[in-house]
Amino acid sequence: MISVFFVASCGLAYELVAGALSSYLIGDSVLQFSTVIGCYLFAMGVGAHLSRYVTDEDVLARFVDVELAIGLLGGASAALLFLGFAWSAGPFRALLYALVFLIGALVGMEIPLVMRALNAREARFADLVSRVLTFDYLGSLAIALLFPLVLVPHLGLVRTGFLFGLVNVGVAAWTIHAFGGAVANARGRVLRAGAVFLALGAGFAASDRLVYFSERGMFGDDIAYAITTPYQRLVLTRWKDDLRLYINGNLQFSSRDEYRYHEALVHPALQSLPWARSVLVLGGGDGLALREILRYPNVRQVTLVDLDPRVTELFSTAPDLTALNHASFHDPRVHLVNADAARWIESTTDTFDAVFVDFPDPSSFALGKLYSVPFYAALRQRVSAHGTVVVQATSPYFAPHAYWCIEATLREAGFHTAPYHTYVPSFGEWGFILATEDGAWSPPAAYRLPMRYLSAEVTREMFAFPPDMTPPKVEANHLNTQALVRYFDEDWHRVIR
Repeated sequence: MISVFFVASCGLAYELVAGALSSYLIGDSVLQFSTVIGCYLFAMGVGAHLSRYVTDEDVLARFVDVELAIGLLGGASAALLFLGFAWSAGPFRALLYALVFLIGALVGMEIPLVMRALNAREARFADLVSRVLTFDYLGSLAIALLFPLVLVPHLGLVRTGFLFGLVNVGVAAWTIHAFGGAVANARGRVLRAGAVFLALGAGFAASDRLVYFSERGMFGDDIAYAITTPYQRLVLTRWKDDLRLYINGNLQFSSRDEYRYHEALVHPALQSLPWARSVLVLGGGDGLALREILRYPNVRQVTLVDLDPRVTELFSTAPDLTALNHASFHDPRVHLVNADAARWIESTTDTFDAVFVDFPDPSSFALGKLYSVPFYAALRQRVSAHGTVVVQATSPYFAPHAYWCIEATLREAGFHTAPYHTYVPSFGEWGFILATEDGAWSPPAAYRLPMRYLSAEVTREMFAFPPDMTPPKVEANHLNTQALVRYFDEDWHRVIR
């Protein structure tokens, strides 16, 4: 029964590893988890069916073989997927679903074989079924809680996979020990278990190097920092004087040209608000938008709300990153809040003269809610009477439906909008939307502060769209449909093809 608890934990762990890793690397977490779970459950059904062909005399020996196979394949699955994606993103999906199917089929054989082995020694089959399923569900509950709260933040996906592979090998070894002579060729299986254990142990010890090698292949540059948090995978790469931040494989900034993005995000709005005293930044945990905001002496307080404390900690302590953001988190005017932005907006009673919304692109439903009508309507209540909101809104050239969906969503929430765009070499053409409640806004005629990129002429041009960026017909983004996530996925898939 203890073995049932552990094999159930391992089975669910491999499913979660595959779902989480595919959502990290491919995006669209709902689609990835849905297809991974569907494939896994189907494969378990296939495995349960195949278990009928194991003879009663071979049940224990085959159970040991299944545990060793699951341990080897499941334990190495995360490392194989990372390396496979680094080698070529094209065959990654085939590798993903092949691994999910094979592991699922093997896991599907476990419980039927356990029940047959125990049924030969139990008097009441009803009690046996009850106890086996109880421990099976308890094991699933345990790993469902430990996976996001303990294992991924502290071990990472690759090391977590190897850990559970070792657990499967331990179950196999314990079965041989407990049943002794009833396991055919016990000595040979002990040797196999030892070999698999050593292989998985070596993989566990070398996990960091495996991840570094795979991410080096993905990003092409040296890895300066790599962190797995409960929310995302952060990788900072370095090539000469260029630092680049990737979140779940998606580029967030390049230190060579991020000033273009952040000047365009911040200064058209703040130049027009010389009376602004309080500013809110949602997202922007790298402190780069904060750096630009703090240049204005009239700003007395800046509240920055970012979900992930590991991000803000990294960008407030690492020397090369604090040099990039000018140690903005250490400015006494800054109030840092690590919280979910949607919940925080609903709970706060403060109002702000300017709000800068600098979230990652809406590649998942979790992010899509932060670009929805209810969120913008709640945000509108937190903006002072003549205040301004600026939203990073992905690319109007590469993702036009997503961009104009965000604009339509802001309008439906009651804002007057002024869409604009600029060219950032690392990203290409990139878009923002400035929103006010009264619509009384026009591009600034000059800037009080020196700029590396912006000028009055450049700013005027940003608010004009050429014919190849004509707005398409789109719907606003509501929570029940999340049209924006669909638009974003379809737009970028067209670019990739």
